[in-house]
Amino acid sequence: MYSDDDLRSAVAAGVISDKDANALRDYVERQRATHFQDEEHFRLVSGFNDIFVVIAAVLALAALWTLGNLVAPWLGGGAVAIASWLLAEYFTRKRRMALPSIVLLFACLGGVFAGVFISLMDIWQESPVVPLLAFLPTTIVACAHWFRFRVPITLAAGAATTVGLIVSLLAWAFAFSDELLKVILFVAGLAVFSLALYWDRSDLERQTRRADVAFWLHLLAAPLLVHPIFVTLADSDMNVGLAQAMVTILVYLVLAGVSLVIDRRALMVSALSYVIYVFSALLNSYGLVSVSTALIGLVVGSGLLLLAVFWHPLRSALVKALPQRLSASVPAIR
Repeated sequence: MYSDDDLRSAVAAGVISDKDANALRDYVERQRATHFQDEEHFRLVSGFNDIFVVIAAVLALAALWTLGNLVAPWLGGGAVAIASWLLAEYFTRKRRMALPSIVLLFACLGGVFAGVFISLMDIWQESPVVPLLAFLPTTIVACAHWFRFRVPITLAAGAATTVGLIVSLLAWAFAFSDELLKVILFVAGLAVFSLALYWDRSDLERQTRRADVAFWLHLLAAPLLVHPIFVTLADSDMNVGLAQAMVTILVYLVLAGVSLVIDRRALMVSALSYVIYVFSALLNSYGLVSVSTALIGLVVGSGLLLLAVFWHPLRSALVKALPQRLSASVPAIR
């Protein structure tokens, strides 16, 4: 089985022409009655060898972490980070394996963060400077990793560590409050969402890795945007009533509308956990504990299935209602 990413690689290598690749895409679209850009395609697993490599890498890196920690946490984290980078030189830069690249990226960043964080916690317990000094090298490594390997998820990971760095910096420098944290997270969500739109607009046909970069950024933007709203609606014990539940669902419907317009299901999936929590808390408050899971699965699952079936007609109606300047900035309707 060949993916659209394989077609792009074949065109880049001169194996087939761009015209032939487009003809093949059109044929597959007619056979499947769908559209390539509407598939929200991104590479994850190209074969079982990806899973095999991930299993082997996780075992080796876990062993390095354990052995290094026998001496000091910084040694364990540093060993994992260095080994992950060296493995990425082959499996990411040379072999271009998607799933191992993602796992090695997180292992590298996680090794840096955990090594610094645990080591500093032994010196300054409960100090706000500890996460600050842990996020700083992690963000730097994420930037270096992007310029070296260009793994699509790296920008999202780097954005997440940058948000952590900013929050840690403000917590260290000023008297920090929950309200300020909500504002920072929401603004960060808007910034990440804007960055995702920038990468989306650079590849409206969704045929390059720029679309993959946008996918992961959208996946990060949704919880950053929804979490502050959800926490504000809920009470101090994270309980929700009918009014809060309706507002949360309304926010999710707005997010669904945006997802339809920009043709990004990742936004909805990333924020889905909040809707499930709201439904669960609401049903539990009415004493429907025993059937809450089944009812949530039925309602939410049915709604998402209906949306999947009618995605194209709904999206077509929404995009046609937009001003031409905006509709030209999203993937075209076919």
